Amino acid sequence: MKKIEAIIQPFKLEEVKEALKAIGIDGMTITEVRGHGRQKGHKEVYRGQEYNVDLLPKVKVELVVPSARAEEVIKTLSGAARTGNIGDGKIFVYDVAEAIRIRNEDRGESAL
Repeated sequence: MKKIEAIIQPFKLEEVKEALKAIGIDGMTITEVRGHGRQKGHKEVYRGQEYNVDLLPKVKVELVVPSARAEEVIKTLSGAARTGNIGDGKIFVYDVAEAIRIRNEDRGESAL
């Protein structure tokens, strides 16, 4: 099993969710986060004062999928999240040793 963690632009969330639903991926965790990569934020002017906004709003999408579907999910997710501009985000992939459904103690891929 693989855990796929993606940091994406907030306005791409619905598009990503719909694309994943279209390939049969339903379970995911969504978290609103803030951060920056190479773009290092930007400057804004508020009431005549200039402020450096260095932590930009992002969304983290986390899901665990069977290893056999990981590449399909990664391609779908990156395609839906891509704008072609700086700040599109990153995808991280981790190995998952075990998954356990709390309700009935199913283990492995059947717990997904």
